[in-house]
Amino acid sequence: MDFNLEQFTREVLSRKKYVDSCLKEYLNPEDTYPALIHEAMHYAVFNGGKRLRPIMVLEGAVIAGGKKEKVMPAACAIEMIHSYSLVHDDLPAMDDDDFRRGKPTCHKVFGEANAILTGDALLTAAFELLAGTIDKDETMADNLIRVIALISRAAGSRGMIGGQVLDLESEGKNIDYETLKTLHTLKTGELFRASLKTGAILCDMEESGLEALDNYSRHFGLAFQISDDILDVKGDESFTGKPVGSDEKNLKITYPKLFGLDKAYELAQESVKNCIDSLKIFGNEADFLRQLACFTIKRNS
Repeated sequence: MDFNLEQFTREVLSRKKYVDSCLKEYLNPEDTYPALIHEAMHYAVFNGGKRLRPIMVLEGAVIAGGKKEKVMPAACAIEMIHSYSLVHDDLPAMDDDDFRRGKPTCHKVFGEANAILTGDALLTAAFELLAGTIDKDETMADNLIRVIALISRAAGSRGMIGGQVLDLESEGKNIDYETLKTLHTLKTGELFRASLKTGAILCDMEESGLEALDNYSRHFGLAFQISDDILDVKGDESFTGKPVGSDEKNLKITYPKLFGLDKAYELAQESVKNCIDSLKIFGNEADFLRQLACFTIKRNS
């Protein structure tokens, strides 16, 4: 499959701008009382990022034959959840990072207590937005309940939060491949899986299609994480927005540290191949997802 990084990067940027415009619509304005928390919420959400998770929600809808507009509230809700997780990850009690995407982290700008509350507020706002979806379009209640359950699990103790717990427990320890894979499957992969399936479920995709998308997103999460680990070793800070070597500083076990850079890259390539193989039941409508898989290991940030 032909892949043009520059062209695809422009396409991702175009979709990101669309998501950003919708996020501004769904978030309460910055001057909403009390202004401090709403300013912090905007700061956290609009602090960079490629919006891959909401983009995947939209793609799930398109592949299912639905319309992007129908699932946009759910797409934005998932991005709010992702943004909250980053605010909390950066806290002194977690990764203790001062910068994210080249900008001061939320707790450096608004204080640690307000950063905690900002994450809490974004998580709550996400489910408020999800719950209100049924009042705005023809989404079936059963599908919406299924999606809320899916996202809740992906973001909770059996998903993203569970992965963060494993991440904290593993700092400074020698862990094996299966533990590392489980850690990142929970911390990063589960929300990718929920994102792609959310759009498809809300647009009534049949179970065989959902299974294919689930397989794709599992492999995508792994490819994305390995690529992130490689960028932490050899990336350009002007692209990544964070200091190179931050994982090493935080005593984290990564794929390059466990296997070496060459083997880590081979694992990422294998995951991308598995992504593309998972989409065999789909036609051209899944081409964006195929290219997105390639993008994970060719991107600069």
